[in-house]
Amino acid sequence: MNDLMSRNNAIFAPVDRGTGKLTVAVKDCIDIVGMPSKGGSAALDDTPGAQTDAAVVKGLLAADCRIIGKANMHELAYGVTGLNAWTGSPVNPHFPDYVPGGSSSGCAVSVAEHLVDFAIGTDTGGSIRIPAACCGVYGLKPTFGRVSRLGAWPRMSSLDCIGPFARSMAMIETAMSAIAPDFVPHADRSLRFARVRVEGVDAAVEAAFDAVLKPFKATADVTLVGLSDAFQANMAIIAAETYAAFGYLLSGGRIGDDVAARLSAAAHVDAEKLADAEIVRARFTVHVDALLQDCDVLVMPTMPCFPLLLSESGDAAAALRMTALARPFNLSGHPALTIPVLAPEALPIGIQVIGRRGEDETVCAFGRMFEREAAVTRISANEDIDQ
Repeated sequence: MNDLMSRNNAIFAPVDRGTGKLTVAVKDCIDIVGMPSKGGSAALDDTPGAQTDAAVVKGLLAADCRIIGKANMHELAYGVTGLNAWTGSPVNPHFPDYVPGGSSSGCAVSVAEHLVDFAIGTDTGGSIRIPAACCGVYGLKPTFGRVSRLGAWPRMSSLDCIGPFARSMAMIETAMSAIAPDFVPHADRSLRFARVRVEGVDAAVEAAFDAVLKPFKATADVTLVGLSDAFQANMAIIAAETYAAFGYLLSGGRIGDDVAARLSAAAHVDAEKLADAEIVRARFTVHVDALLQDCDVLVMPTMPCFPLLLSESGDAAAALRMTALARPFNLSGHPALTIPVLAPEALPIGIQVIGRRGEDETVCAFGRMFEREAAVTRISANEDIDQ
């Protein structure tokens, strides 16, 4: 285990908490008593050990889980590729020439590599769904506020959600039952979904997505108005909130170049931009709510493109494009699940499922139905690529 952890850089620090059968990795921005939460940053290397467990850690231990490690991450949870020069970058197990996705890269890799039964990460602008899609596992961003953020960094956020990664929907629901005490999986039932038509999706991704959905009958094809505006509004808010939390670290000169550049730019998000972003948030949230009045869930690609090659990871604009379809639902607060599917090009895509706020169980029920009935090539729970 230790050799494997070292080789793929998924685990930032080993942990031994709990005695249960289910093994878990927890992202390095979530407090575990006695362990420093370093956020994958050399600038926080001298952080003292946490004095109390985060709420989700308490939930995991109460649910008879065993926490075996702090999961690696993109520094300060402020990056999309999941690469980290200080801690070492997690290696995407099935697609080693491609980025693992961020910021919860270590969580996705530890699940895909079978180091743990499930992992707990955070998602502020796609940071669960993007690495899950890149590494070929399931990832759920719950409804904003559904899972307690007490003990997570940054301490204040209007976007961030704590959620699980797993290799099956059953394990996603098991994880949610541990970290959200009021989560009770729904019984199987027929669910209505609307297929979201999105502009700007690469042809190969759209073709694979259409092929996956072909056996299912959507109740409607819909368009999400203001998707681009919602993306930009998320970018403004996440910048301001990240700078408020970590901007003071810039003067120390120990932040990685990519994050330092983003954090420096974040200092220029002013009150007017934030006010405009909040207007977009309100408008977009109402629009998504309205679309969900006529169906149980919305279904669309998780990313508009395949994961970036490692050789392309320095292209900041291309990296941010991976989050174009994920960020809007951090802004609106709706639950969003990504389901792993292998495209004919032998590269991963994600099927993103969005539900009504507070109805995370319905989103998971759809994921369970899809997992059971979709006749598609997928990255399997047995670490092989099956039909």
